[in-house]
Amino acid sequence: MTGAERSAGFVRSGGRSASALRPVSIELDAMKFAEGSALVACGDTRVLCSASVERRVPPFLVGKGQGWLTAEYAMLPRATLTRSRREVSRGRPSGRTSEIQRLIGRSLRSAVNLRKLPEVTIAVDCDVIQADGGTRTASITGAWVAVVAALARMLLEGDLKAWPLVHSVAAVSVGICEDELLLDLEYVEDRDADVDLNVVATGGGSLIEVQGTAEGRVFTRPEFDGLLDLALAGIADLKELQESTLAERLAEVDEVLDRRRRGPAATRDEASLWGRPPRG
Repeated sequence: MTGAERSAGFVRSGGRSASALRPVSIELDAMKFAEGSALVACGDTRVLCSASVERRVPPFLVGKGQGWLTAEYAMLPRATLTRSRREVSRGRPSGRTSEIQRLIGRSLRSAVNLRKLPEVTIAVDCDVIQADGGTRTASITGAWVAVVAALARMLLEGDLKAWPLVHSVAAVSVGICEDELLLDLEYVEDRDADVDLNVVATGGGSLIEVQGTAEGRVFTRPEFDGLLDLALAGIADLKELQESTLAERLAEVDEVLDRRRRGPAATRDEASLWGRPPRG
């Protein structure tokens, strides 16, 4: 098939190569009222991420002088091919939803020094508007941008004494379809994959979490290493997009931090300001 990569009979939609991300975009400040927000699009997957600063902490942190970060995840009823019931109507989140929101929370907490926060909770909400594979990984990638935007707002408004960001965080899926190692699976690939991994890592390539499953067959250590290499290359590209999206906001943060490092100007005596009075 012209323009498509073929290996062992497998062809990706749109002629995408095995090592290519889907088209990715991140829109900053996608919501009016949230302290930080981002709309992330990975192919046909769309996730609206917000980070809200709440002036409270969980009971186990009251009086400890530090903050907390937690996350919730949900899919809109018509984010998928057929309508799904809202989980609130079932009385509690599904096991899948609970597992995903715990993953998002763990991943983002690794990126923030919570001891540098006042006693506030950063509540992250990831709402899937449209699902075509990779919703949990897209949520993490977009939510990190929303959290950084919220932290920047806190610093610029004088609510943070120190910058608490430790590192960047992004995530991507990888898998094996018909013996082909693929980056960033869309739904039909994820559905039919023999092996499926979700990888969360820092922009520098350090792993935060790897979730892997042999769906259709077992996989070898060399295949696992190859999947990790694919994922980390994709995460490096996502980091560049995250940083370019936040460039102006982070420049403002750097300016404030630089002023703090310089401190107030040294006091000058009267003579240095006005010169010595003329001799009579």
